[in-house]
Amino acid sequence: MILFALVLTPCANAATKGGNCELPKELSKQIATVYPGSRVVTVADLEEYDASLFKREHHDDCPGMVKVDFYGNGAPTLALALRGTTGGQNQTKLVLATKVIRWKLRLLDTMDGFAAVVWSENPGEYTDVYGKKELRAKYPPVVFCKYEALALLYAWTGKRVSKIWIAD
Repeated sequence: MILFALVLTPCANAATKGGNCELPKELSKQIATVYPGSRVVTVADLEEYDASLFKREHHDDCPGMVKVDFYGNGAPTLALALRGTTGGQNQTKLVLATKVIRWKLRLLDTMDGFAAVVWSENPGEYTDVYGKKELRAKYPPVVFCKYEALALLYAWTGKRVSKIWIAD
């Protein structure tokens, strides 16, 4: 099992280093089939101000892809912000791609309009923007953000994905 994880991990790691937004080949083919016309969000997709915010906070990371141990099982997992058009409307989809034997895709959310970005945070306690709902993330959660609009945090509870609105 450890050898299996060591063999698969470089695929996910290679896809997230130094702002490279290129998907592993097998995952790229699967995304093209499941979400035709979609591609990983890059800095070029962001408004100038949004790109500067992302670069200031995340340096050379890819705004549309982050490696994360979302499920806490060590399986190579990428959180993806996929840009595409549905019914003439620009959209960004938040998709989790987890490599078991092949990539398993899970659509978490969709935002219309300008490109949204994705990143991971540390496990911990999170409170929603209104101070009413709390979420305890045992494993690294994922943030799906449209600058100047909203940021949503998604965490695996062990049974399901929970989300809270963390910024307005």
